[in-house]
Amino acid sequence: MDLLDRLRDAIGEKYVLTGNDCAAYARDWTGKYEAQPMAVLRPASTAEVSAIMKIASDTGTPVVPIAGNTGLNGGAQAPDQLLLTLDRMTAIREIRPKARTAIVEAGVILSQMHDAADAEGLIFPLTFGARGSARIGGVLSTNAGGSNVLRYGNTRALTLGIEVVLPSGEVLDLMSELHKDNSGYDLRDLFIGAEGTLGIITAAVLKLAPKPRAYATAMVALPSLDEALVLLNRLQEVSGGAVEAFEYMPGFYIETHLEHVEGARPPFEQTHDINVMVEIGATSPRDATPGEDGTVPVVAMLQDTLMEMVEAGTVLDAVVAQNEAQRREMWERRERAAELSVVRRPLVITDVAVPLDKVATFLSEATARIAEIDAEAQDLTVAHLGDGNIHYVVWPGQDDPAHQDRIMEIVEDVVTELRGSFSAEHGVGLAKKPSMQRRKDATALKVMGQIKAALDPQDIMNPGKVLP
Repeated sequence: MDLLDRLRDAIGEKYVLTGNDCAAYARDWTGKYEAQPMAVLRPASTAEVSAIMKIASDTGTPVVPIAGNTGLNGGAQAPDQLLLTLDRMTAIREIRPKARTAIVEAGVILSQMHDAADAEGLIFPLTFGARGSARIGGVLSTNAGGSNVLRYGNTRALTLGIEVVLPSGEVLDLMSELHKDNSGYDLRDLFIGAEGTLGIITAAVLKLAPKPRAYATAMVALPSLDEALVLLNRLQEVSGGAVEAFEYMPGFYIETHLEHVEGARPPFEQTHDINVMVEIGATSPRDATPGEDGTVPVVAMLQDTLMEMVEAGTVLDAVVAQNEAQRREMWERRERAAELSVVRRPLVITDVAVPLDKVATFLSEATARIAEIDAEAQDLTVAHLGDGNIHYVVWPGQDDPAHQDRIMEIVEDVVTELRGSFSAEHGVGLAKKPSMQRRKDATALKVMGQIKAALDPQDIMNPGKVLP
């Protein structure tokens, strides 16, 4: 019996896709990474995933997990390999409101998780533009971040337990609901962020949070990024640490948004170089209950604070959302970043993290150094300013892979000098493997290689990704 016949017996013939039936899975949304897999496998249970991996282990066949296929770094490319999707494993098994946890399968779409939590008056606070297609297994495998990391942390911070199928087919049950467990190595965090190179995450126990009773959201123009940090710290003080989002959009980003998005409106009557969207979430009735005049306290607090800073000259302009439609308009402007970044080709996509007070230094240094080798280069930048994560996309003046790699090296140089990271939240995949080789601590790479060899001695689990 050949490999595909064994797989058909294990999960059902119609769930082993080949040929043209693989087209929807074989190309990422950027169009950069495209490869024909041997087959696309669609198991419906952890037992079926285990059966697949036992067959793959027995035959030495590579398996590549794929989630929502919205990654940017080629982490799900599977040329003539088995591509495994959990798009049939979409059960939200249980929401436990009193414990504020959810037990879910890895194929659940992020927006579905949001809806399920909302029905219980709670939130799953991980959010980003691709929430309508990204799946829980994918966000776990890349340790996704998004816009609310400032208050709630990234995916690791939102996860209590996971279930993993190892390359051997063994099932590792780490589905803990505990907030404290010091019984040995933290294997959970080993698999979160491993991009499917150590095993396939099939289920998770996720943390939920109280749903804010009211939001205060604003667009703010500032004279400098240093003043933006002054604003952030001030808002954290007056809100008791309730700032959820603090998103930087420079003037050129606003121009690009206006140019390419039909019906888009500028955030202010005048143009500004430094634009920040800030959102505060109020969970206390004291901060969220409208007064007799209809004023919501958290909104009034934001307005008063911004007015004080305008009068002091540390804020240039501010517009506070007065209703949900205005709030959504502000969010839509920020969440268009991914599609705006690909309106021109060629492009160099970087996703870096630096200390909060070094964001301005990174931007000025990287832009100046790139201009020295490419006077026509243009950068499109947005940043999760509250956690130091910068999405720095460069449109180079020439379509030459060697030139583009040189631009990437310049970005790495600046990040290294600032004690930052060349990879913040998008994962490594294929795109950042050269960066891993050049910049990652040699001892760290050695240890990672030893872990990979111990868990996946045949190198069948998403081979060729992450590790150089």
